[in-house]
Amino acid sequence: MGETRLQWCKEQADEVKEIMVENYNKAVEREGKLGELELRSDDLLRKSKTFTKSAAKVSHQSRWENIKMKVVIGGVVTLLALVIIAVIIWYSVHDDRGDQRQLTPSVTPGN
Repeated sequence: MGETRLQWCKEQADEVKEIMVENYNKAVEREGKLGELELRSDDLLRKSKTFTKSAAKVSHQSRWENIKMKVVIGGVVTLLALVIIAVIIWYSVHDDRGDQRQLTPSVTPGN
C-alpha cells in the first residue's frame, strides 16, 4: 500500500511538473511576443512622430501657398481696377475735348 501511495504521489508530481513546464514555455513564448510587440509599438511611435512633423510642414506650406495665391489674386484685381480706371479717365478726357467744341446755332431763314 505504501508503494501505491508513493506511485500516486509520483504521478501527481509528474503532472504538476508537466503543467509547470507548459506554463513556463507559455511564459517564455509570451515574453517573446511582448518583446516583438514592444518593438512594433516603438516603431509605430517613431513613425507617428515623423508623420506629425510632416503633417505640420505640409500644413505650413499649404498655408503659405494659400497666402501667396491671395496676394497674386489681389494684385491682379488691383491691376485690373487700375486699368479700368485709367481707361475711364482717358475716355472722359477725350470726350471732354470733343464737348468743348463750339457749336454754332443754326439759323434758319425766315426767323
